[in-house]
Amino acid sequence: MDPQAVFCHNPACLASGKVGCGNIGVHSKKQQRYICYECKRTFTENKRTAFHRLRYSVEVVTQVITLLAYGCPVQAIVVVFGIDERTVASWQQRAGVHCEQVHQHLVQQPQDLGQVQADEIRVKHQGGVAWLAMAIVVPSRLWVAGAVSRCRDGALIRYLIGQVRQCALYRPLLLCVDGFAAYVSTIRRVFRAPIFTGKQGRPRLRLWCNLCVIQAIKQRAGKPPDA
Repeated sequence: MDPQAVFCHNPACLASGKVGCGNIGVHSKKQQRYICYECKRTFTENKRTAFHRLRYSVEVVTQVITLLAYGCPVQAIVVVFGIDERTVASWQQRAGVHCEQVHQHLVQQPQDLGQVQADEIRVKHQGGVAWLAMAIVVPSRLWVAGAVSRCRDGALIRYLIGQVRQCALYRPLLLCVDGFAAYVSTIRRVFRAPIFTGKQGRPRLRLWCNLCVIQAIKQRAGKPPDA
């Protein structure tokens, strides 16, 4: 246990969220609990993580989530680990929610994206087919957005581009997409900034300056004729 590597989770505490301030001590090594000397609250080592208040060890939960991420069938995990199928589903839900929160906190912050590439992948699974839309910052290879839907439609693209907008500063931006028509209309609607004139009422919205969109339209070619 390292008190210098954790922080107080009490929102009312003056030292909440601050690491290395000397306000955290070990309350119980057996129960893996810390104490904040500022607010006198105690908390576990895995507070606000996907492992909080689980009866299984962190190692077992991590192994199960890793196997799920690599496509291992739930039935196989149930047989090997002797865990109920509902428990496995609950862990998967916990991990997904926590990963989304971490992504929002660390990645979905205004930054100079420069160039973003977006695309969709058709994924087959046991229940049918799903569409996975993703967006990546080309210079840094950072995945900034992702969305899953049963249909490849405008709602999927709107959700994806909305996530990209949350990460983007008002800077020159190049968006590279495929030939799906929903991209252009969605980008024009999402990437707009208000024009403040001092008049009453809702300000007009104007498309971002230095915003460029490139569409790569693929075409299938037939087999070449025999020589």
